[in-house]
Amino acid sequence: MSLLHIAGYEWLDWDVHLDVILICVLLEGAFLYAVTQMRSQFPGAGPVKRSQVVLFSLGVFSIYVAAGSPLHDLAENYLASAHMIQHVLLTLVAAPLLLAGVPGWLWQALLKTPGMMRIAKPLTQPVVAFALFNAALLLIHLPQTIDLQLREHSFHLFVHAALVGTALLMWWPILSPIPELPRLNPPMQMAYLFLQSLLPAVMASFITFADTVVYDFYADAPRIWHMTALDDQQLAGGSMKLMATIILWSYMTVVFFRWYFQEERAESEAQRDDVKAELGLQGR
Repeated sequence: MSLLHIAGYEWLDWDVHLDVILICVLLEGAFLYAVTQMRSQFPGAGPVKRSQVVLFSLGVFSIYVAAGSPLHDLAENYLASAHMIQHVLLTLVAAPLLLAGVPGWLWQALLKTPGMMRIAKPLTQPVVAFALFNAALLLIHLPQTIDLQLREHSFHLFVHAALVGTALLMWWPILSPIPELPRLNPPMQMAYLFLQSLLPAVMASFITFADTVVYDFYADAPRIWHMTALDDQQLAGGSMKLMATIILWSYMTVVFFRWYFQEERAESEAQRDDVKAELGLQGR
């Protein structure tokens, strides 16, 4: 028995999750090896930006925070709110960071694997990607599924992998770096992100405003921080809705301003071309 248990602070006593650490080390190692040692083997591979390495590494770190840090132990033993924060980190933080960090030439090399493009092309279509992610999100947050995740660590790990995988698909129409599987145009990106912000909000509202505790595991879990199970559930739904809204609407804002400035530049260039053409005609 640890000193933390003797002192009555069991929630501070967390495990070192070697499986998660191994996954994160393999992800980071494979990425760094591919963009350094293997880059010369790929025709047309351009230089890797430092920002891409930073983004990918932050994505891997987000996975560790969600699945290997004390947050994971709080989620598995005490708090539904910690569980929801895990899912937000995996789907709305880690996934877009990983996708933005991988250079386009590396995606193209991966897609040259026999049969890979035939699989990737339909899965990254906006309607399909949107449907797969939200179906997975709904199934994963059903009471029976949540309770199974919390009682079976291996299943919980599988669920986290499924969340990251489907989230990568969901983000692809927004962040795709390759023309073979292109992004949506900016207005459609904003509409896509707006719809994506609505569906989790509906699910979060159901959790927030439920009169009883939805998840049996958390109803029976030890209470910490003087928080009842219902208070914790309301915090879980509220934090999920708020964090998802902030992140998705922030992306929408970035997309809008990029589109606006692109249109402004295009209009300015067109005006300059018109002036040059007019001056050329007057000089004749």
